[in-house]
Amino acid sequence: QVQLVESGGGLVQAGDSLRLSCAVSGRTASTSGVSWFRLAPGKEREFVAGVSWNGSTTRYSDSVKGRFTISRNEGKNTVTLQMNSLKSEDTAVYYCAAGAYGLAYTRHSHYQWWGQGTQVTVSS
Repeated sequence: QVQLVESGGGLVQAGDSLRLSCAVSGRTASTSGVSWFRLAPGKEREFVAGVSWNGSTTRYSDSVKGRFTISRNEGKNTVTLQMNSLKSEDTAVYYCAAGAYGLAYTRHSHYQWWGQGTQVTVSS
């Protein structure tokens, strides 16, 4: 079982930066892959970025590659999403998710545990 708590969302202007954090805890937290997904009004849930259980592998969607960076601390209990050069199309609720398989899968069906989400709004 894994518990996830997101923080760091807010309202920013286009071109600004924002950092999201996901506090990961629970019995299998240290061996779980963790990813960020986002959900915007009228759109499907979208994979944003993911990191493997040991932090050695990261994956990004094409829409954020080069702008966002995901990282995991040595204690494996915090996953950070650094978002730079934000665009209005990045506006969404961002969710942190953990999966027992340990890798950074892009499909949401690979994740068993989800946080409550944090709102990111980028004004143009």
